[in-house]
Amino acid sequence: MAPPKSLQTNMDVDYVITYRFATTDKSAAVAKFEELVQGLSSVGLDTEVRSGDKHSILLFVRVASDEHLFGEVYRSRVRDWIHGVRAAAPPKETREALESEPLYEAERLRIIYQLITNPIEDGGAGITPGEGEWKNVESIFALHDNAYNKDWIKKWATSYFLTTEDLDDIRNRLGEKIAFYFAFTQSYFTFLFFPAAFGFISWLFLGHFSPIYGIVNAIWCTVFTEWWKHQEVDLGVRWGVRGVSRIETKRRDFMHEKEITDPVTGERVLMFPSTKRLQRQLLQIPFALVAASLLGALIATCFGIEVFISEIYNGPFKSLLVFLPTGIATTVMPILSGILTNFATKLTEFENYQTHGAYETALTQKIFVLNFITSYLPIFLTAFVYVPFGTIIVPYLDVFSLTVRPFAENEKQMTAPKVGSFAINPDRLRKQVIYFTVTAQIVNLGMELVVPYLKRRGFSWFKQKQSERAAKRNGSGPAVSANDPPEDAAFLTRVREEAELGVYDVTSDLREMVIQFGYLSLFSVVWPFTPVSFLINDWFELRADAIKICVEMQRPTPWRADTIGPWLDSLSFLAWLGSLTTSALVYMFSNDGLGPGGHPKSIEGWALLLSVMLSEHLFILLRWGVRLAISKLDSPGLQKERRDRFLVRKKYFEESLSELKRLPTMADKGEEITRKSLEEDAREGSLRASTPESRFWSRQRGWRETVMVGKGLIEKAEVESSPERKKEL
Repeated sequence: MAPPKSLQTNMDVDYVITYRFATTDKSAAVAKFEELVQGLSSVGLDTEVRSGDKHSILLFVRVASDEHLFGEVYRSRVRDWIHGVRAAAPPKETREALESEPLYEAERLRIIYQLITNPIEDGGAGITPGEGEWKNVESIFALHDNAYNKDWIKKWATSYFLTTEDLDDIRNRLGEKIAFYFAFTQSYFTFLFFPAAFGFISWLFLGHFSPIYGIVNAIWCTVFTEWWKHQEVDLGVRWGVRGVSRIETKRRDFMHEKEITDPVTGERVLMFPSTKRLQRQLLQIPFALVAASLLGALIATCFGIEVFISEIYNGPFKSLLVFLPTGIATTVMPILSGILTNFATKLTEFENYQTHGAYETALTQKIFVLNFITSYLPIFLTAFVYVPFGTIIVPYLDVFSLTVRPFAENEKQMTAPKVGSFAINPDRLRKQVIYFTVTAQIVNLGMELVVPYLKRRGFSWFKQKQSERAAKRNGSGPAVSANDPPEDAAFLTRVREEAELGVYDVTSDLREMVIQFGYLSLFSVVWPFTPVSFLINDWFELRADAIKICVEMQRPTPWRADTIGPWLDSLSFLAWLGSLTTSALVYMFSNDGLGPGGHPKSIEGWALLLSVMLSEHLFILLRWGVRLAISKLDSPGLQKERRDRFLVRKKYFEESLSELKRLPTMADKGEEITRKSLEEDAREGSLRASTPESRFWSRQRGWRETVMVGKGLIEKAEVESSPERKKEL
């Protein structure tokens, strides 16, 4: 049976505002709600209100008239033209502009959202959800298009690749920022076919730590990174957003210290001293050191416990106790990471950036540092601490015997070997890489889909039980849907369910893909089967993210972007660092994990340093060559950009020519020479002072006389040079 129409239609609602008043005085809440509705009405928005839950109401918003929306669209496109995003100014006739360039859904929703949230001085209502005076505004979200979501998920379930048209559809529905994420993931997935095939062959025939695989993998990482930079430009032009990052959105929380007059434009500009911001930015150094120390200490402790239990302890429950450090890390790491992330956010706010772009870039860089430590430090410890110095360090790990003492039968089961008698486990590094590239990927995929679903179901069950207990104690009160009109009941139930969903953050998914790329670049030489695992995972990842957006999250605000942001710099950094770690791992573990001479002691520091330096220089040379080669490639996007700019130049050139046609042409000056005209020229010449220049240009009057004189000169020259004439003479 087809779903009811009320579950498919959005009742022409553009946005829903959740207004919560649980902790606010009712009179103050009513006054603020009235101010909210008045503000929305002042910018041309219609409103309808319905009950939400017991402590909130739902305010439905739509544009009052198409003319008002067309005006906002025109202003947005003019702003794009001024900042160089568009090649030409949009037509002043808005309806004509929309006919030539139709308004897509994401653009419509973005403009309406900005109409709600932009400052009053910029033409918006100034509603900032959860901030400042609008703390009662819990969220502002658009409703899902259920029919589209159903078709989208069904299509993805039966297809292997995303086509360009699929990406265009995502952009039209969800905006360029999310479309860039899916385009990046799709490109990364497509590129993975080559390293997956080569890695599978290397896994079968070349084995672990193959120099050939390491070189090919480093080349692939470099090519993909540089190609994606080229692809971003192509997509930016295709979607009409190239350079949109130059349109800077001011942060409301920016605190200026003075106002100055721009010497070029004469505008009043809010300023915060750059030297003072630099002083605050220097706090990133101690923050990075503290974060590295805390996270490093936790990871090193768990690492030491795991080595002690697996390599030294020989008592009861060993197979279970070996998971103890994993449990510690799983419990403590999220808490510590959350604290450091909150501190990073506070530090970024303290740095007082003026625009949202600068703020997001600074915060992303800090988050990347934290993710780098938590994701890669365990493998670095195994590769560059356990292997070279394991025989020295492991005998001193008996300090962790306290973790297993309650289970040990005697001291002998916890006694560490003497210095020099311990032999490292060459298979430890490979097992660790397999865990992070296979097991952890599966766990993360499950966390993205299963955990939000369980949380939503659990929250719904808890609310139901809470209502049942309240009904038993105090009698059954009226349900929030009691006053719903029958024809709107199903629709309002769906809206209330969407209001309880989480907010989708595309940055977290981008971070996940970049971290995965780091595993491939840094450590896949340990286990060449790594890209095969990632290829399988990413096929499911693309579809899981689509399901997550459609089912588990509120519909995202369709923000624009022309790149994946600062994560592109992270890709370049990981590709460079991968060239160093790959060369070091190949040198250290080239003999089945025991070093070039069969034992870790044979590793020479100078040789390791030389291999790393040589690899870095070759990487720089390779990146330069790849960048040069890719820059020679043309693309449909760049062709379209050149064509658009050519048409603009042609248009303005033709308009300039049409203006020139209004000027008198030389043909209009070609008057017939008569006795009267000669007398008039003589009279005017007697009235003016005669100069050599004026006399030179007055010999002939108009183009006709020039032709006559020239014709006579030509005929005279022909007569004088004619052979017959010479014979006669």
